[in-house]
Amino acid sequence: MIRTRLAPTPSGLLHAGNALSFIVTWLIARSQGGWILLRIDDLDRARRRPEYVDDIFRTLEWLGLDYDEGPAGPDDLSRHWSQHLRLEAYHRLLEDLAQGGHLYACRCSRREIQAISADGLYPGTCRLRGRPLTEAGSAWRIRVPEDTRIDFREWEQPARRSVELARELGDFVVRQKNGLPAYQVASLADDLHWKIDFVVRGEDLLASTAAQCFLALSSGRPAFTETVFWHHGLLTDEQGGKLSKSQGAASLQAWRERGRSPEELFRQAAEWLRLPPLGNLSELLAAYSGRTT
Repeated sequence: MIRTRLAPTPSGLLHAGNALSFIVTWLIARSQGGWILLRIDDLDRARRRPEYVDDIFRTLEWLGLDYDEGPAGPDDLSRHWSQHLRLEAYHRLLEDLAQGGHLYACRCSRREIQAISADGLYPGTCRLRGRPLTEAGSAWRIRVPEDTRIDFREWEQPARRSVELARELGDFVVRQKNGLPAYQVASLADDLHWKIDFVVRGEDLLASTAAQCFLALSSGRPAFTETVFWHHGLLTDEQGGKLSKSQGAASLQAWRERGRSPEELFRQAAEWLRLPPLGNLSELLAAYSGRTT
């Protein structure tokens, strides 16, 4: 049985790309009797807004998508499901990485990195400086050897997909200067906790998949690398750029306010799943279930 999740971040209003990812995840899981978790990634309190949290629940209701476990609403999220209630698990994973000698302290600022790195990747400035992890005001980075190549299972592909992690991310941050675990750590720990084995995400998150697999291997949790991933294509705006949560006019909230239905989203999901151009969720589920049986 597939175990998957919807994992929105309440850092902005959701857009059509988010909705399509939700729809295809739901269709794939429900067509095979799978289990779906709603996991709201709210670790970044500075960017979280009540209206963004509310938008997640309104969007799922508007789309007609249900889930098997997760918060019933904003209050339930704060009381029982917030990532801030799971910090112990995230720090335990960080401690395993530290005990394995994989981490080092870094005091470099983003501005300093941009000044010396043409591609924006961290050049390893603090890697050999031997600063203690306990040093105040330091981020923690993980050493990624130059030849590190991470492979993982890609949905409906005969061969495993491969990413050169050092070239894509370099020595990435696993704990921020404020002491909070980074997204990659929290996402991995949560997926392990709920035994997620199927993840749908955009093609732009290939490096994140590789980073999480690398963390799993480095911390002694290799089973995660057998998770199946589907990195789908991205919707673009009129200028050909990636859709952003900062674009209010392109938000699903704006769609709802103008009285638009989800029909065109269902048709786009049908195209992604190589189905007839259906604009109804129940018809989509029936068509996809028939294709997979």
